[in-house]
Amino acid sequence: MDALTFLRQDHKSVLGMLEVLDGAPEGDGAVASGLRTMVTNLVIAESQHEAIEEQFFWPAVRDALEEGDELADKAVEQEQTGKQLLQQLEDSEPGKPDFQQALKQFVKLGRDHIAFEQDIVWPRFQAAVSEEELANLGEKLEQAKKIAPTRPHPDTPPNSTVLKTMGLATATMDHIRDAATGRAADNPPDPQVH
Repeated sequence: MDALTFLRQDHKSVLGMLEVLDGAPEGDGAVASGLRTMVTNLVIAESQHEAIEEQFFWPAVRDALEEGDELADKAVEQEQTGKQLLQQLEDSEPGKPDFQQALKQFVKLGRDHIAFEQDIVWPRFQAAVSEEELANLGEKLEQAKKIAPTRPHPDTPPNSTVLKTMGLATATMDHIRDAATGRAADNPPDPQVH
């Protein structure tokens, strides 16, 4: 699967989650609604998605486009803000004001970030690289997602080299923690081509 098709499937999944979470119940209704499970799914999906983009996609954008550094810097800044919000969601409980505020902010940020990628970055990137390069990058993204971190880690530098080395150890610990706590069952499936 080429890189943009793979990322588009990821985005479609995340946008579906954001749609469900937009206007999520607050207070006691948040706990009763199963909001924690839905948010856990979002945290896992987004943590994996952003990690693989930072490892492979944004370095490719930097290399392929004259304005690649500027576009990648803006995207990574958005992703860092998103990781901080995801960490707030992990650290709080549904129904609490800080949880609800972080969720509202993430829903808006997530939609804005996806629009930035799909509407601005992707057309330029697709025009600058070959189909073979897109296919090779897609393969790397698919493989990386299988072992990507499942938690946000906002303090890990969004640097490709750091993520490919230190990130692997972090991701391994995430997967061990997920298995031990039963959280692995919430792991969303990988995108499939239909």
